[in-house]
Amino acid sequence: MSIQVEKLEKNMAKLTIESGAEEFEKAIETAYQKQKKKISIPGFRKGKVPRQIIEKMYGKEIFYEDAANTLIPDAYEKALDECEEEIVSSPQIEVTQIEAGKPFIFTATVALKPEVKLGKYKGVKVDKADLEVTEDEINEFIERERDNNARNISVEDRPVKDGDMTVIDFEGFVDGTAFDGGKGENYPLTIGSGAFIPGFEEQLIGAEIGKEVEVNVTFPEDYHADDLKGKAALFKCTVKEIKEKELPELDDEFASEVSEFDTLAEYKEDVKKNLEEKKKKEAEDAKEDAVIDAIIEEAQMDIPDAMIETQQKQMVDEFAQRITMQGLSMEQYFQFSGTSYEKMVEQVRPQAEKRIKSRLVLEAVAAAENIEVTDEDYDKEIEVMAEAYQLEPDKVKEMLGEKEIKNIKKDLAVRKAAEFVVKNAKEK
Repeated sequence: MSIQVEKLEKNMAKLTIESGAEEFEKAIETAYQKQKKKISIPGFRKGKVPRQIIEKMYGKEIFYEDAANTLIPDAYEKALDECEEEIVSSPQIEVTQIEAGKPFIFTATVALKPEVKLGKYKGVKVDKADLEVTEDEINEFIERERDNNARNISVEDRPVKDGDMTVIDFEGFVDGTAFDGGKGENYPLTIGSGAFIPGFEEQLIGAEIGKEVEVNVTFPEDYHADDLKGKAALFKCTVKEIKEKELPELDDEFASEVSEFDTLAEYKEDVKKNLEEKKKKEAEDAKEDAVIDAIIEEAQMDIPDAMIETQQKQMVDEFAQRITMQGLSMEQYFQFSGTSYEKMVEQVRPQAEKRIKSRLVLEAVAAAENIEVTDEDYDKEIEVMAEAYQLEPDKVKEMLGEKEIKNIKKDLAVRKAAEFVVKNAKEK
């Protein structure tokens, strides 16, 4: 295998990667072995048709696509290992030569890590945070706890009001015709939650149990279902249940139920202490963000779009993993939220760009200050990982490859750089 690197404008590069004719022949044979069971030709048993017969009938190109898909991932990974440039995006692949008996050649257009020219990064001035916890903040926290511990009481002697938890049946119509996905039975809906499209929940206020109510709404122009975008719809709804919250009394009994304290006064003091700790942590995070923002403002870098796009997709994929762990698929999330994968990717672009710039300037600071990651730093990080995965530290080390170890040390250097710039910042 060989690789050639051609530098392009705006920190982009084109890698030309060539695999030998023998490797391509092996990939074609692999594709044939995988596909032959699916190919039927009169006079041959299924799965027993010789490759030459298949190629004669359908053309030699029949196995090319599968062969290419087999070769490209491994060839690209090997190219990454050989390439001296630091690649920071997913590749745009284009096959430029694919023919039996000849080398297989493809190009990968990628973004390269941009150079960062740091401006001022020591002595950055940031606003001093207010760490005082007010009585209103304490009371707001306690009210949320009361709400969390409220009882849900069934109501039958009044119509729906804002904040009620209801159970409804509904069916939606556009131009008098019921549409797919517009019907639900025994659907739980809290009025004012914003779970339905704008205007829907408000029109249920005043509805009585068992009586049909007509709700008229217009689907947003950016609604996820193309056939409903901007359409006026009528929903026929029946409220089947109404429940309201009954808050517990704010007294010593409440304090003993929600905390380890016997009195309301002790509970309030503990709430104040916890809020102060939370504010301190938030202030530290905000200070770090402000310092890094100021360093970014002073720095110069030309970030390629491909690098940002790769980060966008990675962030959406991370979100997908999190909600999957909560038992919700992305399809369900898109349906409930009225968004789409493409919209989410676009929405996270500012955060993706900020994440990239933050990383780049901190890497540059680490290099400028010769910040090193010690064996002790690395071992401490392994201990944290071991605890998270409930494994022995030595076992975690055994599982890590050279690339993973390198990335962990890079992350630690970036973290130490962040601590450095915050420590050297000045409060206004």
